Amino acid sequence: MPGRNKGFSLIELLIVVAIILIIAAFAIPALLRSKIAANQSSAVGSLRSLNTSCTAYSTSYGAYPAALGSLGPVGSGGTASSTSADLVDLVLASGVKSGYTFVYTAGTDNQSYTLTASPIAQGNTGQNMYFTDQSGVIRVDTSGTGASVMSTPIG
Repeated sequence: MPGRNKGFSLIELLIVVAIILIIAAFAIPALLRSKIAANQSSAVGSLRSLNTSCTAYSTSYGAYPAALGSLGPVGSGGTASSTSADLVDLVLASGVKSGYTFVYTAGTDNQSYTLTASPIAQGNTGQNMYFTDQSGVIRVDTSGTGASVMSTPIG
């Protein structure tokens, strides 16, 4: 039979596409769950870093910082000071990192502080909310109502 075309039929191509879609249906949810777990892990690590930075700041300047931005990097050619202590990077000092928003609140006369980490999009970028203060204990809330000093400490 000369002139017979070689190639795949439409049915064969549709079967291959269907198989790829079935595989993707299983892979995408797992990918999203791992992204959420990575964001939550990053939030806890960032809170640990911020606790350490606040302690270093307090040692250097006699009080905790007045704002999260005070822990950030110095401008070009400048030196560290109480308004830019150069203890955390610019991303973390901005208050948003890896799908979480960090809110720093200074206590009376900057002798204490609280830090909370909440997912930017609950359920999409993270599920847990976190809280810490000058004690250094990081606490987690899994219900979505907001972490506080009464929440469960993480292990």
